[in-house]
Amino acid sequence: MNKQDYRNTSVQEPPLDYSFRSIHVTQDLLSEKPRTGLRPLRHAKSGKSMSQSLWLNNNVLNDLRDFNHVVSQLLEHPDNLAWIDLSFNDLTSIDPVLTTFFNLSVLYLHGNSIQRLGEVNKLAVLPRLRSLTLHGNPIEEEKGYRSDILRLELLRRAPRFCGDASEASMTGGL
Repeated sequence: MNKQDYRNTSVQEPPLDYSFRSIHVTQDLLSEKPRTGLRPLRHAKSGKSMSQSLWLNNNVLNDLRDFNHVVSQLLEHPDNLAWIDLSFNDLTSIDPVLTTFFNLSVLYLHGNSIQRLGEVNKLAVLPRLRSLTLHGNPIEEEKGYRSDILRLELLRRAPRFCGDASEASMTGGL
């Protein structure tokens, strides 16, 4: 099965859910059992999960040290990770490691302690990011918060926009 086929078939996989586990560091995920849901997790022959979603919400993470290593130990196809829920943790910044998951389409960061609006700009490199939550962070109170979020949206769409309106209408970019 090629990578494109995998993306199409595993979108319906249940999340690898480590929410409400009092996890302090990402390495703890390797010794912790994920929560069970209504549907069982599928695993590859390697024992790794086939999921494309990783839920780490409602823990006490304050950084994402070793995140790539841990994700590669948990998921059979870490490059296909599409949804990360880091809401309600103690994160003070947006770790650049999140920008290495180019298939990421959903990123929940609400309810953390992210203070600098410039942190959001890091996410502009994620071509598939469609859902980003940041409410409940101190940056929400910064002047220009909403316009910076909108600018991030425009940056993500930039490859679809061309030099002028006539060129854009020919490519369907507007």
